[in-house]
Amino acid sequence: MTHTLSASQQVTAAPPAPRAARRAALAGGVVAGPLFLAAGIVQGCTRDGFDFTRNAISQLALGEAGWIQTVDFLVAGALLITGAVGLRRELRGGAGGTWAPVLTAVFGASFWAAAAFRADAGAGFPAGAPDTTTLSGHGTVHMAAGMVGYLALCAALVVLARPLAARGHRGWAVASRLVPVAVLAGFMASAASVLAFTAGAGLGLLWLAAVTAKLSAGPAKH
Repeated sequence: MTHTLSASQQVTAAPPAPRAARRAALAGGVVAGPLFLAAGIVQGCTRDGFDFTRNAISQLALGEAGWIQTVDFLVAGALLITGAVGLRRELRGGAGGTWAPVLTAVFGASFWAAAAFRADAGAGFPAGAPDTTTLSGHGTVHMAAGMVGYLALCAALVVLARPLAARGHRGWAVASRLVPVAVLAGFMASAASVLAFTAGAGLGLLWLAAVTAKLSAGPAKH
């Protein structure tokens, strides 16, 4: 009799495990953006010759301490892909359940490509680099990876507006359709202001983190 009750309790306790795994995966998508930006900001404030108004965070992968930013790219990519797995489990069978995880995973993979193909030196960084930038083969791939990745992010945010609305987070759904406009505006202004590019990219990362956390919390309470 005791054995039967014990087995019954084990069966009853089993369902929370998948939920815990799903939330752990979603946590990757929540921390990826803030962690990546925090590491970039700290490096930018401490590396000689780096200027946020002239240099992109990607350039921190150059120079003797560049390995730190390379690791930052790799970790962020892994966390974003983990978050994509969490989104697939969370949204399975519902609005956005197919494309949101795929697009988020593409965004994460773009960070790995950025780590493998470094940005070009220029605008005075690393220290001693010329002001002008000569585009190399690896620099071209780096830029292409960033373009594909952030287009995927913008598309993912638009798709994620659907499950947000379905769960009663209508204000969040509206914002999730507007944030990509700001991200793309930052990219378009990058020729005139690197800081605008960084701000747009950072906004996209932080909004993805916020949306992932919101979806993880479940439907709106009325």
